[in-house]
Amino acid sequence: MRSGEEDLRYKKVRFAAWVGIVGNIILAIVKAIIGLMSNSKALIADAAHSASDVIGSVVVLIGVRAAKMPPDRDHPYGHGKAESVAAIIVSVLLFIVGFEIAVRAIQSFFEPVVVPKMMAIYAVLLSIIVKEAMFRYKHYLGKKYKSEALITDAWHHRSDVFSSLAALVGIGAALLGGYLNITWLVYGDAVASAFVAILIAKMAWSLGQQSIHNALDHVLHDEDTVEMKRAAQEVDGVMNIDEFYAREHGHYVIIDIKIAVHPYITVEEGHAIGKKVKERLLEDKQVQDVLVHINPYDLEK
Repeated sequence: MRSGEEDLRYKKVRFAAWVGIVGNIILAIVKAIIGLMSNSKALIADAAHSASDVIGSVVVLIGVRAAKMPPDRDHPYGHGKAESVAAIIVSVLLFIVGFEIAVRAIQSFFEPVVVPKMMAIYAVLLSIIVKEAMFRYKHYLGKKYKSEALITDAWHHRSDVFSSLAALVGIGAALLGGYLNITWLVYGDAVASAFVAILIAKMAWSLGQQSIHNALDHVLHDEDTVEMKRAAQEVDGVMNIDEFYAREHGHYVIIDIKIAVHPYITVEEGHAIGKKVKERLLEDKQVQDVLVHINPYDLEK
């Protein structure tokens, strides 16, 4: 990825992270206050979830900034994997939040039940609208700029939408139970909190698995490298591609390629062919670096 594009990417992703930080602080405060005023455990749990999103967005901000750092002696391939590390941290934070909400939900079954007030419904509806907008915005930018950390953070927002939907159902059931004097419906608020906890933990596990997979030198599948291989094969002097690995290194790709050339050309001629292969592959905007190894072609094949 070229310098100008890298700067633009960094600015866009950084801005999205700040949108998440500010938005989640406001939502967490509003939901916590209304949750306490309306006696809604589900809304208070939802506020805790929004507060955890603040930490997640801060982690994304740090990860994106680290990923932008240029290669150095200790990190010759760059710092792109900082975003994968950030995504893993966000997944762990998400799982912890789910666990804490589950504990609170279980405890609430052994405490006196208090029917929440109607204002809790309005707070939840506001949360659903804002968090869905944040999800769509961050997910779009994450896909566009290949930011794994931003995509994971976007799903963190989407989990908040699910959390709020469950809270909406639970609060509504509790209100209805209180109005109709149906005892078991009053526990809807607590049941919703438990459901939200399971949903969040499942999402955290899934996102964490994907982030770890990408952090462990994941290579692009064959179907994703067809055009890259064709570009290298079309360079004059390349008789065969012996090996080809395109490693995802955060938001960019590093290619390791072994090409076979005529065994009786000079070292300088072989080097020139390898240089052309590298230049050709670097035309792909997602490719950050190419390591070319020259092999002699077996004329007896």
